[in-house]
Amino acid sequence: MSNSPVSIHKCDIEKDLRYLQLLSRLFPTIASASTEIINLEAILNLPKGTEHFLTDIHGEYEAFQHVLKNASGSIKRKVNEIFGSSLREIEKKSLCTLIYYPEEKIQLVKNVEKDIDDWYMTTLNQLVRVCQSVSSKYTRSKVRKSLPTDFSYIIQELLHETESDPNKQAYFNKIITTIISTGRADEFIVAMCNLIQRLTIDSLHIVGDIFDRGPGAHIIMDTLCDYHNVDIQWGNHDLLWMGAAAGNDSCIANVIRISMRYGNLTTLEEGYSINLLPLATFAMDTYANDPCEMFAAKQKFADKTYTEKTLRLIAQMHKAISVIQFKLEASIIRRHPEFEMDNRLLLDKVDYENGTFTYGGKTYDMLDKTFPTIDPADPYRLTEEEQELVDKLHYSFVNSEKLQKHMRCLYTYGGMYLVCNNNLLFHASIPLNADGTFKQVTIGGKQYSGKALLDKVDHIVREAYYGDDEDDRSYALDYVWYLWCGKDSPSFDKDKMATFERYFIADKQLHKEEKGCYYDLRNREDVCNQILMEFGIDDVHSHIINGHVPVKTIKGEQPIKANGKMLVIDGGFSKAYQPETGIAGYTLVFHSRALQLVQHEPFESRQKAIEEGLDIKSNTFLVEFNSQRLMVKDTDKGIELKTQVRDLKKLLAAYRFGLIKEK
Repeated sequence: MSNSPVSIHKCDIEKDLRYLQLLSRLFPTIASASTEIINLEAILNLPKGTEHFLTDIHGEYEAFQHVLKNASGSIKRKVNEIFGSSLREIEKKSLCTLIYYPEEKIQLVKNVEKDIDDWYMTTLNQLVRVCQSVSSKYTRSKVRKSLPTDFSYIIQELLHETESDPNKQAYFNKIITTIISTGRADEFIVAMCNLIQRLTIDSLHIVGDIFDRGPGAHIIMDTLCDYHNVDIQWGNHDLLWMGAAAGNDSCIANVIRISMRYGNLTTLEEGYSINLLPLATFAMDTYANDPCEMFAAKQKFADKTYTEKTLRLIAQMHKAISVIQFKLEASIIRRHPEFEMDNRLLLDKVDYENGTFTYGGKTYDMLDKTFPTIDPADPYRLTEEEQELVDKLHYSFVNSEKLQKHMRCLYTYGGMYLVCNNNLLFHASIPLNADGTFKQVTIGGKQYSGKALLDKVDHIVREAYYGDDEDDRSYALDYVWYLWCGKDSPSFDKDKMATFERYFIADKQLHKEEKGCYYDLRNREDVCNQILMEFGIDDVHSHIINGHVPVKTIKGEQPIKANGKMLVIDGGFSKAYQPETGIAGYTLVFHSRALQLVQHEPFESRQKAIEEGLDIKSNTFLVEFNSQRLMVKDTDKGIELKTQVRDLKKLLAAYRFGLIKEK
C-alpha cells in the first residue's frame, strides 16, 4: 500500500499520535513537513558516499595522514577522470600533491614560479573543477556545512556556476581574478584543497590498532577526534591503552614495555606528558651493571637521534618495566582463575641460582640470568621501590589530560564491532569451536558467544572507564587486560602471548602462539555466512572486514578469503610488519560503483611526497563491481531516511484529518 497521505488510515495515525505530536514541534505546518519529505526523497536518489577503511595503523602517522589525504588513490582517480589527456602526467601529479599538502606545495611553487598570478589562475580553475566533481554526490546543504567560514559564499558561487556558461563567464572569471588581486589566493587554495579532501571521503572506518610501535599514535588520534565522520572498532592495542588510561597497572606496564621495545618514547613523553623520569632513575640504579642485551630497542624502528647512552638507558628501562609487568600480571591471574591463564605464571619456573627455566618437563638455559628485584622465595612480590614506581606511573597515566581526551574519543566513536551497509567490521576474531560453531566464553559466571559475546565485552570495556560500582569496575579493569592477551578474547584469540619466552628463551618452539579456530575457519564461505547471519546480515553482497593478523603477501597469502566474503586488510601499515608482509598495508574504498582493495607500497616520507610528488605507489584490485550504481536509498542511511519519510507522511495525514493542528 502507498504511503501517500490519502492512503494512510486514521486508526494507524491514532496509534502513533503521541509520537506525531512530538514530531510536529519540528515540522509545525503542512508546508514544512512537505518540504522535508521532498528533501529526503531527493537525498535518497543521490549516489552513496564513499567509505574508506583502514586498520592496524600502529602509530605510523605520516603514512596514515598521506593515505587519508589521498583517500587511497581516490583523489588521483578523480583528477585523471576530469583532466584525462588534457593535462600531462607531471601536471596531474603536481595538482594531486597540491591537494594533499597545499601549504607546503604553494611555498615550493613560489620559489620557482616566475608568473605566480598565471599559476594562481590556472590552479584555481583546476581546483574548482575537482571540487565540483567531488561535491556532486551531496546536497547543497551538506556541502555548505563543510565549507570554511571565510570563503563559504565564494566557494558556493564557484561550485554552482561554470565558466562555460556564456551568461556567467565574466562573473565566474571575475571571482577568480579578484581572489588573486586581493592577495587571498594562498588561503583560498588551502581552503579548496581541504574541502576536496573532506568531500572525497564521506565516512572513515578504522578497524582497530591505532596504538603502539610507531611514533605518532597521539597525532593520529588528534586527526580522528576532529574528523567529520569516523567510527573505530577497538583492537587489542587500543584496548591496552584504554585499560592503561582507566588505571589498570598491568596495562600501563605493557604500554610502557612496548614503547621501550620499539624505542618509541615520543608518544608517551611528548604526546601524553607521561613522566618516565622515575622509571629511568629506578632502571639506572637497579640495572647499572647489567648489559640488558635482550632488552635493546629494535633500532631500525627507534628514533635515529638517540645516542648510544640513550639506547642503553632505554634497554635498562625496558627490562625494569618487563619484570614489573610479569609480577603485576600474576596478581590478575591469581585473582581470576576463570581466566585459565596459570600457564602465564612463569617467574616461579626459573632456577635463579643456575639461570635455567623449566617448563613442560623440559629445562632451558636462560638468555638473561640477572634478576636483582626478584626474591626466589616469592618471585611475584613487588619490591618497595617497584611499588613506589608503579604508583607514580599510575598517577601519570590517569592524570594525563591529553590521554584522557583521546580515550574518551575512542569510547565515543568506538566499539567492538560495527554493522554498516551489509559489511561487518571487527578487529580480530569471533571465537569459534573446531566444528565452526560459536564458542561459549564464560564471563562473570555466565556464558556468551557470537554477537552476544561482543556486546557483553563492549559493555565491560565501558564499565572499566565509566563505571561507578567499585566491584564491577575492578572486575572490568582486569577483564580489559584479559582482552589484550587472553585466549578467549575476541580481540586476541591465541593460546598465549609469549612475551616472557621471547625475552628469555632461545628455543623458538616456546615462542609460538597458537591461533584460535577462527583464523583457519574464516577461509570458509559457509562459516563467514554463519557469522554474518549472527549479526543480522543476509545479503549476497555482504562481507566481513578484519585486521589484526598481517597478510603475508610476500609468501603468497591473499587478503580476500572465503570466495570474497572475508577481507583481511592488515597488510603491514606498521613498519615493524613490512618485512613479513612485503608491502605497506591494504585499505578498502567502497564507493557507489564498486568495492576496491588498495595495496600500498612503503611510504618514504612526507617531505619526499611534497618535494618530489612521490605518492604512495598503490595497486587497486576490484573486489566487487556494482552493475547498478548504489544510491543513498540502498544504504543503512537510506533505511533511516525512508522511515523518516513514512513518519512525515503520517504527520501530513494527521494534519489533514485534523488530529493535529498546524501551528
